[in-house]
Amino acid sequence: MIKAIFLDIDGTLVSFKTHRVPESAVTALKRLREQGIRLFIATGRHYTDLNNIGDLEFDGYITLNGQYCYDRRGIIYKNHIPDEDIRSVLPNIERDPFGCLFIEEHRMYLNRMDPQVRQAQQLINFQDPEILPLDTASRHEIYQLMAFIGPEREKELMQALPHCDSTRWNPYFIDIVPRGGSKRIGIDAVVQAYGIELSETMAFGDGQNDSEMLRHAGIGVAMGNAADEVKQAADYVTSDIDDDGLARALKHWFDI
Repeated sequence: MIKAIFLDIDGTLVSFKTHRVPESAVTALKRLREQGIRLFIATGRHYTDLNNIGDLEFDGYITLNGQYCYDRRGIIYKNHIPDEDIRSVLPNIERDPFGCLFIEEHRMYLNRMDPQVRQAQQLINFQDPEILPLDTASRHEIYQLMAFIGPEREKELMQALPHCDSTRWNPYFIDIVPRGGSKRIGIDAVVQAYGIELSETMAFGDGQNDSEMLRHAGIGVAMGNAADEVKQAADYVTSDIDDDGLARALKHWFDI
């Protein structure tokens, strides 16, 4: 019996086209809550950027790809990038500059605005963050980096971050987290806090950063707009979010 559902946001719960949760999904999720099923967000976004999930209620939030998890009672789990990795990567960014979003516990800031950053913001409806000097990051704990680069620079950049992993769910940037960090880690922290068995969980996603989560949950569901590698990690594939994919899958698995 499923007791908890973990939902990615962009491309899963929220449409890239409308930047909204489809009404079909809203109705289905509210009916699940009425049945006592717990709902959790599992996103790469920062908690200050959960600006597109409407009035839906959730029991808790896995943010920053599992690095910062919380509910109304407080922090469940958090983990930041090693300070030595941040000090190592800053000269790489400065030598051949590109946009990089530095994400602390309670704020986010860019080192610069460029066309690639702007394109990404338009796609996922991010608001303009503050722009601060690059060395600001060397004085604070960083939980996640968003590097606005293509695949051709990713390998070189990650050599300067030996204790980190990268994942890409968007053509314009990569998410960088501490080695081993993922939404899977966030799910483990949440189910332990709530006394739920992993076999009693279901997860929905569409991006590369969701693959591990889909394999890990009791049931993993990939959206129709997901890449083939993400679909292969899932137990079930539904249609696109813009084709009511979330609601269709929930109706397949639940009596709603």
